[in-house]
Amino acid sequence: MEWNFLFFMNSALLGVGLAMDAFSVSLANGMNEKNMKKSRMAYIAGVYAFFQFLMPMIGWICVHTIVQVFGQFQKFIPWIALILLLYIGGSMIKESVQSEEEKEEVKRLSFAVLMMQGIATSIDALSVGFTTAGYGLVMAVVCSLIVAVVTFVICETGLCLGKTLGTKLSGKADVLGGVILIGIGIVSWGRGM
Repeated sequence: MEWNFLFFMNSALLGVGLAMDAFSVSLANGMNEKNMKKSRMAYIAGVYAFFQFLMPMIGWICVHTIVQVFGQFQKFIPWIALILLLYIGGSMIKESVQSEEEKEEVKRLSFAVLMMQGIATSIDALSVGFTTAGYGLVMAVVCSLIVAVVTFVICETGLCLGKTLGTKLSGKADVLGGVILIGIGIVSWGRGM
């Protein structure tokens, strides 16, 4: 592959495609935490962008080093994503049906849940390492960086939209967010089977 417009365009489009799961999760997180500050939004979007950068690079490294082992692991990727998203989505739905007294304080997205979301929404990007296997190391890093930047912008947008929708939907936002996450998990699992 050469350094040309097509390389940058393909990388950006790849970023858009890979960021859709993270966008949906960002939307759900924005609905769940309606008073989120801009710095927190940047942090959350940054975590998703980091994982969208990391996973294709891990895939690229696997192709160039341990492709046999990774080939065996790849069949478990849809199951891992499904389990993580079912757990997170189910937790959101469970919290939404708790009594108002129990929901008195706003439940912020914990670090552990954010990490699980980051992995779950980017685990399919591992296979991108196979499609970029023909790239040299520098091109693979640049492609992954473009994917990360696109993911960051898309997730910021999702968080902003989620905050707006969350304010308008009030109590139903948690249920909707949980259903979105469970849906993403089922769709991701279905694509991988």
